[in-house]
Amino acid sequence: MRSSFFSAAIILFSFSGLNQSGASDWPQWRGESRDGSVNRESAFPNSLSEKNLKKLWSVELAEGYSSPVSKDGRVFTFSTRQKKEEVARAFNVLTGDEIWSREWAASMKVPFFAAKNGSWVRCTPSLAGGFVYFGGIRDELVKLNAETGDEAWRVDFKERHGTKVPTFGYVSSPLVADGGIYIQAGCAVTKLDAETGDELWRVMENRQAMFESAFSSPVLATIHGEKQLVVQTRTTLAGLNPETGDAIWSIAVKAFRGMNILTPTVIGNRIFTASYGGGSFLYEVKKTDAGQTVEQAWAIPTLEGYMASPLVIDDHIYLPGRDQHLHCIAVEDGTVKWKSEEKFGQYWSMIRKDNRILALDQTGELILFDANPEKFEILDRGMVSDQSTWAHIGISGDVLLVRGLRSLTAYSWK
Repeated sequence: MRSSFFSAAIILFSFSGLNQSGASDWPQWRGESRDGSVNRESAFPNSLSEKNLKKLWSVELAEGYSSPVSKDGRVFTFSTRQKKEEVARAFNVLTGDEIWSREWAASMKVPFFAAKNGSWVRCTPSLAGGFVYFGGIRDELVKLNAETGDEAWRVDFKERHGTKVPTFGYVSSPLVADGGIYIQAGCAVTKLDAETGDELWRVMENRQAMFESAFSSPVLATIHGEKQLVVQTRTTLAGLNPETGDAIWSIAVKAFRGMNILTPTVIGNRIFTASYGGGSFLYEVKKTDAGQTVEQAWAIPTLEGYMASPLVIDDHIYLPGRDQHLHCIAVEDGTVKWKSEEKFGQYWSMIRKDNRILALDQTGELILFDANPEKFEILDRGMVSDQSTWAHIGISGDVLLVRGLRSLTAYSWK
């Protein structure tokens, strides 16, 4: 009993030092701003030694690449169990105790050439207004109460629009903002009413086989003083009016079989993206008397993207390429400042505070380095998972959330 008491006291003392003020909630794909940024007032690791990065807990999950999201001391996960059902779960961020779990029947099989990445959920849920929105692999969107897990509503885009199950499953992560949900589902870009699930507008429909399921997740941005939804379909990059869905500007993006996967990166009035089989591109949106137009500023055909979205720091783009090297690119003219000598895994997810970057490699390795256009120098590195880590890294206060293929592990960096 004496040993148990002291163990419990140590745990409570450790937790009391963690920051759970909400400064670093991670409510959606790539964080609050969808750009991988951590709030300036939040803590950030200086090293990855055991002294500075301590494992708090780990739980087993069903399979999935859906990234963890967090808010108000809770973390939410999404998985595919035994290739039969989808499972949404909520946990206490500090203890790993399960708060609730909900499941529903849903399964599909992706084409053989995509089978290495599995037939399980990929979409990252979004938290807003006390609810969590889960995008199911069969082109469904489910709204659950974040406190209780109770279902508020569900939209089956196949039933609503007479479309087929997406070839690669539903992938694009929903964006919830200003009472609306922006989503690439049902072979189109759609805005739903967050309260009811009713459709507000639907544009850019493409029912062409193999091209009907978009990969890229949309972002909201203000370009030349005009708020717009920047979205990348399998073939096209566009800025849409958030209220009507009307195109403000659009341009075709070259890619092999529509493999436009990255989240568009807005840099002032310019947008960067990189595609599989196409290259890296910077597009400039210009303001005219007639409205806005877009044109290609530069391209690097030999530097292809894959699945990892980049970070932009001090006018430089840090992009993990299809070649599995990290690249530093000057925003101004597309000059490649350097390419890492080391070859990494197929995917990186990255978060940053100021000029410090924390990257989670698909192999389960965590890598810490500073953004430096002169050279690439790793400050620290270490394995944090013995499973593949295709899901994006997440945080909650001073807690780092690592989603393995079949697990969720929490580390403290306080």
